[in-house]
Parts: sequence; structure tokens; C-alpha cells
Amino acid sequence: MSQLIIASGPVIIENGQVLLNKHGEDDFWKFCGGRVAEDEFDLEEAAKREVREEMGLEIEILNHEPYFFHTKKEKDGRAVSVILVHFLAARHGEIKPGKDIREWRWIKLEDLDKENLAPNIKPALDYFKI
Repeated sequence: MSQLIIASGPVIIENGQVLLNKHGEDDFWKFCGGRVAEDEFDLEEAAKREVREEMGLEIEILNHEPYFFHTKKEKDGRAVSVILVHFLAARHGEIKPGKDIREWRWIKLEDLDKENLAPNIKPALDYFKI
């Protein structure tokens, strides 16, 4: 049996740096965001909810044409397809990370090659021409 997960989140860039965090079971840097709830039908609103929960931020969507990324993984012996949806956004307010965030930071764009990144980070930045 397989599973499909759709996740949505913003790409936030400021002063030549990207906001990334670590949460969940993975030990690599990710954009803010997470699973779209079954009763959510607006991917932008899901991205706003996720960043509010994870980082305590409100955002403004700057580009309404999202970047889509598909990946597959196996979890508990099940095949899982994951579709990640990212919107370029600006933050409003100060970061107040939620309890699920193990670590967060602003990473300079020129230093991304030195970091352990999720596979969608660089393609998303390329898509938004950053």
C-alpha cells in the first residue's frame, strides 16, 4: 500500500539569506512548511498556516505561481510519494519557533553548498531566480 503526502510552505529570502529549519525525523535543512490538512483546499493558506505554526510568522505571498517538487521515500515498509509546494514569500514579524522546531537559522545563499539540504532547496531557489 502506498501513500500520497502534499506539503506546502514558503521560501523566505532576506538580505541574501534563506530561512531554513530542522524538524521531524530528518536531519537536513528544510524550508518552513508541512502537510496540507485533509480539509484544506488552498495551498497558499496551508503555507501560511504552516509557517505560523512552525516559526510564529505571518507571510505575504510574493509569487502566486508555486514551485512543485516530487520525491519518493519509504516509511514503515510503505511507498510514500511526496509533493512539495513552495511559494516565494516575505515575512512579517519576529521569529518565534514552535516546539517541533529543533533548530532554525538564516543561511547565506553562497554558503548553501556547505550545508546538508533537503533536495528541493536549490531547485526552488532556481525556479524563483534567486
